[in-house]
Amino acid sequence: MSSDTYRTTSVPVRGGLLAVAEWGPSDPAAPVVLAVHGITASHMAWSLFATHLPHVRVIAPDLRGRGRSRTLPAPYGMRQHAEDLTALLDHLGVARATVVGHSMGAFVSVVFAAAHPDRVDGLLLVDGGIPIDLPAGMDIDTMIATALGPAAARLSTLFASKEAYREFWKAHPSFADRWSPSIEAYVDYDLVDAAGASGAPGMLKPATAIEAMTEDSRDLYGGAGIPEALEKLPPHTTLLTAPRGLMNGAPLYSTTLVERWRAKLPGLAVTEISDVNHYTIIMAEPGAGRVAAEALRVRTG
Repeated sequence: MSSDTYRTTSVPVRGGLLAVAEWGPSDPAAPVVLAVHGITASHMAWSLFATHLPHVRVIAPDLRGRGRSRTLPAPYGMRQHAEDLTALLDHLGVARATVVGHSMGAFVSVVFAAAHPDRVDGLLLVDGGIPIDLPAGMDIDTMIATALGPAAARLSTLFASKEAYREFWKAHPSFADRWSPSIEAYVDYDLVDAAGASGAPGMLKPATAIEAMTEDSRDLYGGAGIPEALEKLPPHTTLLTAPRGLMNGAPLYSTTLVERWRAKLPGLAVTEISDVNHYTIIMAEPGAGRVAAEALRVRTG
């Protein structure tokens, strides 16, 4: 990341302070990208993306229940996260922004754009924001357990050191051949002191609150807010998809699913970013550069 432009602040929201990072110029006249991360991520997922936008003010929060916002209280859900984004922009004096959301952050972005269309210059959804069908015969609880079981196991694990957590992620199929300093910084930031958790003193744990992940997952798969928000999708919204998914295997968005949603949402443009998976679409090259270029395009388009 560009350490000379990276800065952090705290924004008052319901129940406490939302941790927020910025890259790029602090000039109030500079164009703004509001970048919204995924379900167990943090603002650090955007560090490589931000290097491609040196003349843009990139603003990225740690969402409620994640990163340094992990102690903010429930309720969670897409509408609550959208309210936090509104408080963030108000506090920083930002009238309008291009909103870029990855994974769950794309769903938050859809809800935010529907509630505040006057605050959105452009909307870019990155491998998220469009509902995924429940498999036949599977209820929401089973779907959550299946989709997020590995993440829940990770969030419940204690690690002896940063090095141990790095090794865990280096073995992940999505990162095995794409490890980089920016990914390492993302992984290091994710660790917090495990004081109060079971285990030996001095142990570390991932920052995301399991309760936040679970409540947000229920909202993603069964909440009413997302279908309602999609009915108000801004024109010329773009969805970027990855050809490989969470474990570097099957994509989240099949061709059939994408075509069905394009028929429902005629203003939606869809582009697949080649040679990426669900994570590396924003956290490694060539994905980060392609997404940054699209963020500029949707703003000026």
